[in-house]
Amino acid sequence: MVSKISEGIEISVETFYQPDYSNPVSGEYMFAYRITIENHNNFPVKLHRRHWYIVDSNGSNREVEGEGVVGVQPSLQPGERYQYVSGCNLRSEMGKMYGTYLMENLHSKSQFDVNIPVFEMIVPFKMN
Repeated sequence: MVSKISEGIEISVETFYQPDYSNPVSGEYMFAYRITIENHNNFPVKLHRRHWYIVDSNGSNREVEGEGVVGVQPSLQPGERYQYVSGCNLRSEMGKMYGTYLMENLHSKSQFDVNIPVFEMIVPFKMN
């Protein structure tokens, strides 16, 4: 698991290889990741947008941007956490993701970026 705190928001990420949804012969590797977002500020926040960078070890890079996460724009009170699971497909056995969330301070209405730490996705048999 990797974690990072920026702008008072802690982002933790766990990754899981999904062998049942992968097809190595065709160069398809599926990973799930669980993200926990925790508000360490003394004000409530709302997540508006996500911006991901996906880097495959075969040299391909993708960007994904959009509203919310898994179809929602969660609000978090001080000390509250929100967790979700999503997935990513790679064309090689290793890759990484990182990015930002656009958040809003619900008291001041100001917006700010929160950094999502770099996390690796590696097929387990590749680590031997």
